[in-house]
Amino acid sequence: MAITAALVKELRDSTGAGMMDAKKALTESNGDMEAAVDWLRTKGLAKAAKKSGRTAAEGLVAVAVDGGKGVAVEVNSETDFVAKNADFQKMVSGIAQTALGVGDVDALKAADMGGKTVEQTVTDAVAVIGENMSVRRMAGIEGDSVVNYVHNAAADGMGNIGVLVAMKGDNAGFGRQVAMHIAAANPASLSEADLDPAVVEKEKQVQMDIARESGKPEAVIEKMIIGRMKKYMAEVTLLNQQFVVNPDLTVAKAAEEAGVEITGYVRLAVGEGIEKVEEDFAAEVAKLGG
Repeated sequence: MAITAALVKELRDSTGAGMMDAKKALTESNGDMEAAVDWLRTKGLAKAAKKSGRTAAEGLVAVAVDGGKGVAVEVNSETDFVAKNADFQKMVSGIAQTALGVGDVDALKAADMGGKTVEQTVTDAVAVIGENMSVRRMAGIEGDSVVNYVHNAAADGMGNIGVLVAMKGDNAGFGRQVAMHIAAANPASLSEADLDPAVVEKEKQVQMDIARESGKPEAVIEKMIIGRMKKYMAEVTLLNQQFVVNPDLTVAKAAEEAGVEITGYVRLAVGEGIEKVEEDFAAEVAKLGG
């Protein structure tokens, strides 16, 4: 596969690696971006995770809770100006309330909202506001109690990041602290049992390759991996993370002291996982000028 300048730039942007290192990584991995990231990590030339801050989608995440059920919905727009529009916010709030009665995003789009489907409501809003919009995704959760938190709130119940926490027991103050922790720490799963085995195996292999670069014997490497994977689990699983409110405790221990058990969570961030398209400003002006 041809290693283009665009591929090299993409890898550099996502890992912080130098140009020649990025090019070599892509060459070694035959242009496979994920394999190239792993190669750079093995050589100690990249950060542990890709940067995910640059996203194309704007809009809002809205949360709604009814008793022991909560939902979070992401509605995207082309610019952040629309997210500040009162009509758009009212529509997103209505969509979140409608989501409490359905099971997935397809059912949500087809659901009735004031005499029209949600999808038709969004289509009509596009015509009025003049910007493309879409209901991208939703996620729901249930528990004895559900607490929500919105980060960078644009209006009541909606903002850049929406978090829901389900618990056995009822301690709304503690639940909100955990929701704020999740917004900041962005754990990969609730516990080790919920982590994708393929993700765990991949991380283990990367750590083994990194350890082998040190030239240490396999017996030593095996012991090193046990410690490194334990540290990895403490970093990516919610219950094993250090609680931001009290770093002396894990989230699980803090929950125990608060008299509740965390049974699940949802975290949605606006534009998460969407690649941002960046245009050269001079080229854009030239294009507009004909």
